[in-house]
Amino acid sequence: MLELSARAGLFSPHPHLGDEVNRNIIQSEIEGGVYLSDLTYDSTLEIETQNRSYTLVNRGDGEALLCGHPKYCPQPVAVRISGSTWGGSMLKMAFVGRGMRLEFRHPGYSRPIITSRIRDIRQLA
Repeated sequence: MLELSARAGLFSPHPHLGDEVNRNIIQSEIEGGVYLSDLTYDSTLEIETQNRSYTLVNRGDGEALLCGHPKYCPQPVAVRISGSTWGGSMLKMAFVGRGMRLEFRHPGYSRPIITSRIRDIRQLA
């Protein structure tokens, strides 16, 4: 079973970050998620968003095989996982988090692709 939690030590609100940013970071710890660097090579995640179900196979160093979107990745495609965002410009790097949106770089597109909100994350292998 995949343990979805923040790394050791909880985030303490930072005085130089705005309330909304601090709130989002704390919420990501409450909702849970996984850092890609904590996964072994070939670990497989099933990521359920509001609109789709993706399969991500970890290839290390932010690289992954991703499939699940009929336009961008109907078959597994090698992508670079940037991390997860709350829908704005702030990114929690190399992290896949519930309640957030996965952001990845596809070799066929110049702009990052951002999914709908992540509802659940399960480790398959």
